Order: sequence, then C-alpha cells, then structure tokens
Amino acid sequence: MLYHLLYPLHTQFSALNVIQYITFRTAAAGLTAFVISLTMGPWTIRTLREFQIGQVVRDELATHQSKAGTPTMGGLLILAAAIVPTLAWVDLTNAYVWVAVLSTLGFGLVGFLDDYLKVVRQTHRGLRPRYKLIGQGAVAAAVGLSLLWLSEQGLYSTELIFPFFKQFTPDLGVLYVPFAVLVLLFWSNAVNFTDGLDGLAISTFTIAAAALTALAYVTGHAIFAEYLLLVHFLPAAELTVFCGALVGAGLGFLWYNSYPAGLFMGDVGSLALGGALGTVAILIKQELLLPIVGAVFVIEALSVIIQVGSFKLTGQRVFRMAPLHHHCELIGWSEPKVISRFLIVAVVCACFSLATLKLR
Repeated sequence: MLYHLLYPLHTQFSALNVIQYITFRTAAAGLTAFVISLTMGPWTIRTLREFQIGQVVRDELATHQSKAGTPTMGGLLILAAAIVPTLAWVDLTNAYVWVAVLSTLGFGLVGFLDDYLKVVRQTHRGLRPRYKLIGQGAVAAAVGLSLLWLSEQGLYSTELIFPFFKQFTPDLGVLYVPFAVLVLLFWSNAVNFTDGLDGLAISTFTIAAAALTALAYVTGHAIFAEYLLLVHFLPAAELTVFCGALVGAGLGFLWYNSYPAGLFMGDVGSLALGGALGTVAILIKQELLLPIVGAVFVIEALSVIIQVGSFKLTGQRVFRMAPLHHHCELIGWSEPKVISRFLIVAVVCACFSLATLKLR
C-alpha cells in the first residue's frame, strides 16, 4: 500500500525515488515487521493469558512440565508482523507475492484449527493426522495449480534446477503440481517437528529466511541471475520484500520465544512458516537447494520418519525420542546447548547453500 501511495509522488519529492528499489523496501519491510513483532509481543502474551490459551505438554517430557500453561498460538503475532509490512511495501500487482502470502495464511489456518482443538480439549493432540494432512494438501494443491497456471502464462517455469549442475534442468510440466504438493507438505511439517524447544524453530527459520532473501534477490536480478546460471524471473524480485518481512518478524518473535520462552508459536506459526519457506523456494526455483538452506529442518523431519519406520518394521526405536532435539536432551544435553548447536548447524548450512550458487 505504501509503495503504491508514495512512489507516484517521486516526481514531486525526489527523495521518494528510493522506494522503487527492492533493497530499500526489503529493509523497510524487515524493520517494520521487527517493530510490530517486538511492540505487540507483550499485548499478545497478555491477551493469550486472558483467554487461557496455554501450552499443553506431552506427558513423557518430564523436563518440560514447567512449560505447561505458557501462552501459545504466538504464530498469530508472527503472521501479522510479516504479512502487514509485506502488503505495505510490496508491489501488490505481483502474482508471486500473492501466492506466497496466501499459501502462508492457508497453512497458518490449518495450524490455527489444530491449536484451537488442543486448547479446547486440553491435550497435545489437535486435528486428527488425516484431517491435518488433508488441509495441508488442499493448500499445497492450490499453490501447485496456481504455479501451473502462471507457467501457461509464461510467468513461471516448471523446470527443476539442480545444485552443482549447470545444464541439467528437466521440465516436469503438469507433474510439477504433485511435486510442489510434496515439497510443501514436507516443509510445513518439518518446521512443525522442529518446534519443540524454546527459540529453536524460530531462530533456525530466521536463518533460512535470510538465505532465501538473498536467493530471491539474485533470482529477480537479471545480471546476477545470468552470471549464476539461474532461471531469471523479474517478478520474483518482489519476494525479497516478503522474505525480509519474515526475517524481521522472526527476530522480533525470538525476543519473547528465546529460552526460557514466554510465548510459543504453536502450529499456527510452525505450519505457516514451513509453508512460507517451501512456497518461496518453489517460486524462485530453489526447491532442490532448500534442503541445504534448511538442513536442520530436514534432519529433524528425517529423525521422525526413521523413528516411526523403524518402530513399525522392527518394533525397535532408533532414537530415545523423536524429533532429534528431544533425543539430544535425553542423552544429557541441556536445552540451551541443543538450541545453540542446532543454530550453528543452521548458519553453516545456510552459508554453504549460498556458496553453491558459485559452485555451479
């Protein structure tokens, strides 16, 4: 909104000419999101406490029982802090931005329903897994079909870009829709699995979102995209603003979610943030690089898959508890140590993901 209101005035006020630059609007969106998240945090915590919306802890997590009752569904704060600045500073005629925003809100809605049932029933079980998966699948399918439509309009490519390979870019065509669904289902659940320790999910998410901010910028930049052999989409540049807002919102939320947490994001936050990561990566054609960008989420999700698969096939558990961060706790790592070490891995992998662009 601000972009459309202020930029037309640049002919009268030359200083407003800066609004045309993606870098300026990304910084503005990130700062706005950070301020909203930071200033609205106390009000959010008070409101959630008034409505008795508190965290329900799994019985087997004895060391986490003290966290029971901590305000949850703080993901609503993250969404507000990210979406409002995005709509304020982005070009609202950009289809890519609307796909990303609506996808994020769609996954957030599924998470909200899950959180609501947990609070009402006072149990850690919300939506039945099948219904939760159906809801996520519906949002993911809508994104996939939107991308197929954009492809038919010449505004998107259904080709895949493989890290480390310059010329291998297979075109999936209509098969890109189920591929996109699988990507979004994986990432929305991967972030959800990671959300188990104070500040773990939001800190690793913010690192990944920062990496995607850089990737979105170079994808939308003609010179950088040509030099790095990326698929260039000028409209994708506006996603840089969205990613910047996600980073700002994440940092502001981390202020209240850091150990010991005074506010949890809940599934409304984790599913939405996972959906945002997956959607942006798909839109900028870095869906196959995303496992490196968000390696911590991949490790956490794989630990759950391995644990469930092993138990069903052999009756034996590989980890003391899944996801992996709980296993680390049970072998003696303190919660702050788990968070710090996982964050180190997240930073290293995010940096390496950016380095792969040149390695190609």
